[in-house]
Amino acid sequence: MPQVNFNWIILLPILAGAAVATQTALNGQLRVVVNSPLLAALISFSVGTLVLVTLVLLTKQEIPQLSQLSGAPWYKFAGGFLGAFFITSVIVSVQRMSVANLLAMVVAGQLITALLFDHFGLLGIKQNSLTLTRALGAIALIIGAYLINRK
Repeated sequence: MPQVNFNWIILLPILAGAAVATQTALNGQLRVVVNSPLLAALISFSVGTLVLVTLVLLTKQEIPQLSQLSGAPWYKFAGGFLGAFFITSVIVSVQRMSVANLLAMVVAGQLITALLFDHFGLLGIKQNSLTLTRALGAIALIIGAYLINRK
């Protein structure tokens, strides 16, 4: 029997995708319980922060000095803002559409943005030009998102 080489690193993004779908559904339900998308997002981030603080402490991560952080450009800290925008946006949107419809559009937006980042080498990303094959893949995904959203 031939040996199959499986790159286990591809499993991590698949599990992350499953986690996002589950998180979207759960946060949408949390919004109903607390009657506020912002409060639901705050609770979600607070739980995530507690988990990360625990992991940092358990793994004895070295905490950077304030001087190390102050030298970094301001935009490198925008990830938390973007995370809050994303979580709040999906909490608001999931009440108006299905998780599959919502995440199909999220993935389309992610892919289009990723292709732009790659093509122009934005934000320090290694430049990787947009090819016809990559463009066709993005178009196919957008068509797929459209088909998922059709009734």
